[in-house]
Amino acid sequence: MLSVSCLTTLLSLVALCPTEPAPSRPNVVVLVVDDLGWTDLGAFGSTFYETPHIDTLAASGMRFTQAYAAAPVCSPTRAALLTGKYPARLGTTDYFGAPQPAAFQTGKGRWSKTPLIGAPYVDPLPLAEVTLAEAMRASGYRTAFMGKWHLGDEGSWPEDQGFDLNRAGCRWGHSFKGYFAPYGIATLEDGPDGEYLTDRLADEAVRFIEADEEEPFLLYLAFYTVHTPIQAPEERIERYRAKKKRLGLEARWGQEAPRRVRLNQEHAAYAAMVESLDRAVGRVLETLEERGIADETIIVLTSDNGGLSTSEGHPTSNVPLRAGKGWLYEGGIRVPLIVRWPGKTRPGSTSAVPVISTDLYPTVLAMTELEARPTQHVDGVSLVPVLKEAAPLERDALFWHYPHYGNQGGTPGSAIRAGSHKLIEHFTDGRLELYDLDQDIAERENLVESEPERAKALHKRLLAWRAAVGAIAPTARGE
Repeated sequence: MLSVSCLTTLLSLVALCPTEPAPSRPNVVVLVVDDLGWTDLGAFGSTFYETPHIDTLAASGMRFTQAYAAAPVCSPTRAALLTGKYPARLGTTDYFGAPQPAAFQTGKGRWSKTPLIGAPYVDPLPLAEVTLAEAMRASGYRTAFMGKWHLGDEGSWPEDQGFDLNRAGCRWGHSFKGYFAPYGIATLEDGPDGEYLTDRLADEAVRFIEADEEEPFLLYLAFYTVHTPIQAPEERIERYRAKKKRLGLEARWGQEAPRRVRLNQEHAAYAAMVESLDRAVGRVLETLEERGIADETIIVLTSDNGGLSTSEGHPTSNVPLRAGKGWLYEGGIRVPLIVRWPGKTRPGSTSAVPVISTDLYPTVLAMTELEARPTQHVDGVSLVPVLKEAAPLERDALFWHYPHYGNQGGTPGSAIRAGSHKLIEHFTDGRLELYDLDQDIAERENLVESEPERAKALHKRLLAWRAAVGAIAPTARGE
């Protein structure tokens, strides 16, 4: 038997022996841009807008060419990103603050003459939902939200949904007082008069990253830009006015009944907003490098819906995609997605695997080796196999449900994508549209009559999905 003194000596020696350090988890930065269109970045084909920092990010990670927002408008997609659930399952199918059915029944206003009454929707995001931020905070992550929230009023703000820090997140869907201070945002102290909001959010993000803390962090930076009002520092706008003149560009227009649609990118102020976004992202990337943690940080950049091309100034074009924000055509739901996962994802790689907003939650949990929550992110799929090995996903269909009239001209409908085929059902008249996106990315050749069996099968699947998630449909007047 060991003596007390021998045992004490042995324990001391064990204490001095080197041990394996506890594995450190990566930081996560999620960048969500408001209304950024699929072709609004240089890395995704824009030749007028300039995004060198984001293009560098894309070159250092994976660029997804067939990524989708969960809805053609903002709040539903934002809810899907944080919960891993389809908006139809949550009931959060329209932007928060949109007309509820009562607005259609009063006999007044622009919604009083629509053939259908838009479906009711849930507002705010239910506190019972366990968000990505709550899951990560429970596992020791510091969590910060900055920018546009638009998922509920006070009592349902970011700090009520798992974020330790909230800068500028409130009920607002856009910067109502404009992009220059004073902003009047309840959750953001005003800076000096004339300060630009996108620059300020970059300042806040840098300050958070530079905090000397040991725990890994989740930084969820949801820019208000490039949503209207279309405003940017004048010197940045002037540069694009000169570029537009130098290139001899003029606006070109088409028709997406009942709206006209912009067919090219040449809006100088919008271009300046995109550049300002790029500068802000660049500052985040530079700060990570300066702190020596870039290789320990996962970065995801995406948008909440397609670019605004059919209303409110029509500031951008999504060509070759059809229509834009507020529509179930590709221009309304296909969005840029970039993921940089140092040491795991091959730099400069691309993926054409169809993915959607609900995938963020399970993907981030898997990348950070946190326990999955399948009963929460029930509609999401981890993209780790794609990111690591460019492997396919075990999922053969994506779904959308937007039972509302949009401000941008879109009408109530649902859609399904299976393989390269996409079916849209219009609720106003029951009309179906079927497209092969591999052959017809602009969605111009409706294949319903030439491929009736495929259309019938996809419609049957769409109906079954709506029943399974409890999707609520609009109603006819008088019902």
